[in-house]
Amino acid sequence: MTIRSLIARLTQQEDLNFLLTNRIPRAAVTRFIGWFSKIEQPLVRDLSIACWRMFSDLDLSEARKTSFESLHDCFTRELRPGLRPYDSDASIVASPCDAIVGAFGAIADTELFQIKGAPYSLLDLLGDPALVDTHRNGRFVTLRLTSSMYHRFHAPADCVIEQVTFIHGDTWNVNPIALKRVERLFCKNERAVLQTRLSGGEALTLVPVAAILVASIRLHFLDRILNAQSKGPVVFPCDVAVAKGDELGWFEHGSTIIVLTPDHFEFCDNIADGARIRAGQRLMRKPA
Repeated sequence: MTIRSLIARLTQQEDLNFLLTNRIPRAAVTRFIGWFSKIEQPLVRDLSIACWRMFSDLDLSEARKTSFESLHDCFTRELRPGLRPYDSDASIVASPCDAIVGAFGAIADTELFQIKGAPYSLLDLLGDPALVDTHRNGRFVTLRLTSSMYHRFHAPADCVIEQVTFIHGDTWNVNPIALKRVERLFCKNERAVLQTRLSGGEALTLVPVAAILVASIRLHFLDRILNAQSKGPVVFPCDVAVAKGDELGWFEHGSTIIVLTPDHFEFCDNIADGARIRAGQRLMRKPA
């Protein structure tokens, strides 16, 4: 048995996985990893990436660079140009990121699910009653990024970003084991609420949710990194036009993006629980 298969077998034991990834000082560990990952020392970098490979299916063959300054540089890597083409159909809302579909469906009034049988409310997630009314009875999809995936996210459609709200919170792991055990987990973790308006006037909202080891969200159009150390305003009015596929920012590890649309949007045939999807592939369709 290889070391990787042994590690995989151990982490598949739910009690042990939950203990190792949640019953630790999450905020302190996250701050430490944030500092450690930026150390630009070849031995530290190489050992860190080797350890990461041992625990995951990390594949750097698509990376734009062949060498990295630090673990953080590897986490936030760009891909070679042309590897994530965005669907050109104007009626399609594309996936903003590489991900695994965690949950999707209709919002029942204002209730949606982190996984089957684990509901939470739009108000707890968004914190804005007006925005809740906008997405009442709408559609949602939860996209989970694993630690080894490409961590940058992009505009899912041509749109105008109208406001960003940063909500301070915890750093629970967002893997399926934690989602089954921690009620309203997405509503407890740090997150950013990106309110956008599509070219047809429809509201589309993206909610990047941070997690353990990753409580930093970089947003290029604000030229800011949002995390527990962020001071000052938490609401950022915007008027930023972006084209489908434009890079919006990145996570500094792996996490989740929740996509919210109006009720008349339909899920594309490739969307199913547990399906793997790449940035740019079809997510939802706006009927003609």
